[in-house]
Amino acid sequence: MARVAVLPGDGVGKEVTREAERVLRAVAPDVELVHWPHGADRYLETGQTITDDEFAELESRYDAILL
Repeated sequence: MARVAVLPGDGVGKEVTREAERVLRAVAPDVELVHWPHGADRYLETGQTITDDEFAELESRYDAILL
């Protein structure tokens, strides 16, 4: 089963990503979608966007990233 990290972004990105997920689930119902809490809200709360460790995790543990 494919594992996909979902990073919806900000603004309209959240709406577009939600609809893209619906399409993806319709054509590939077995795909595992894992939501990541990255975007402007996280940055405003923590001052961080994405760390080097998180990049490494995306590279090693996921087959794709849905942005």
